[in-house]
Amino acid sequence: MKVLVTGATSLIGRQIVERLVRRGDTITVLQRGASQLPAVAEVLVDLAAPDSDRLAQAIAGQDAIIHLAAKVGVSGRWKAFAAVNVAGTEQLLKAARAGGVRRFVHVSTPSVAHAGTALVGEPAGPADPTRVRGHYARSKAFGEQLALAANSAAMPVAVLRPHLVWGPGDTQLVQRIVDRARAGRLVLVGSGLALIDTTYIDNAADAIVAGLDRAEQAAGQPLVISNGQPRTVQETIVRILESFGLATHLRHLPAPLAIAAGSVVERLWDTLNLRGDPPMTRFLAEQLATAHWFDQRRTRAVLDWEPLVDLEVGFKRLVPVSR
Repeated sequence: MKVLVTGATSLIGRQIVERLVRRGDTITVLQRGASQLPAVAEVLVDLAAPDSDRLAQAIAGQDAIIHLAAKVGVSGRWKAFAAVNVAGTEQLLKAARAGGVRRFVHVSTPSVAHAGTALVGEPAGPADPTRVRGHYARSKAFGEQLALAANSAAMPVAVLRPHLVWGPGDTQLVQRIVDRARAGRLVLVGSGLALIDTTYIDNAADAIVAGLDRAEQAAGQPLVISNGQPRTVQETIVRILESFGLATHLRHLPAPLAIAAGSVVERLWDTLNLRGDPPMTRFLAEQLATAHWFDQRRTRAVLDWEPLVDLEVGFKRLVPVSR
């Protein structure tokens, strides 16, 4: 199969490309800059402002697309998020249809359906850009809606939402927890006892490859991917800190205070266009204070997939890389 992968240099993107190359697929990666990935062809396109001719050339002859590229972050201007996650996704979908692509996998996030209240054993709810928190979630919600609207018999579109992916080399979840702990800025919001799902990187990559292979069965419906092993926020953070040999005694911040402070800080960062991650945002406070774990039965049945790496094994795998 000829597969175009966007966002291939991300933690999950590299794992997916490795799997596809290993099994004999022909891979082209669409990147802003050189990927330096082995055994792939590269096309340089910035999805924030794609060159339509270059995009069409990249897609010509491709059987499938896995769309991972996104602007990720808890702060930043709406325009920057919308350019990649909304407009860039729309351009890619249009080019895919015009180019005769037969399968499209859109990688989304459970935050597109999280409005700040607990999600306990929930299925994948509909993306709702009017209720979600933060520019990232809102832009991804719009992008997911575009992807689902593009689903057709000619080009089935599978929408997959891997939840809190982590593993060795992770710079988004693991490294941010570690950096904040080392800087003395890591706190637990509320009791720390809210149950959350996470996904070990190998399992997320396997599930997305399964989504590619079963795009027809998965088409037109969002599916949340996770290990299906809910743990408390406190336990999850503590296990990561232990893997790095860091102190695990954490301060607690009342949830209402954290949410109120996060709202103020969010507006300040946006108004002043400050760089770097803010110490707290409303989205982050609500994610840390509320439960969010999901019913995995439909995902596993549709994708014919099971996670192979248990969380305990995953935590142990962090040790040799991080010390």
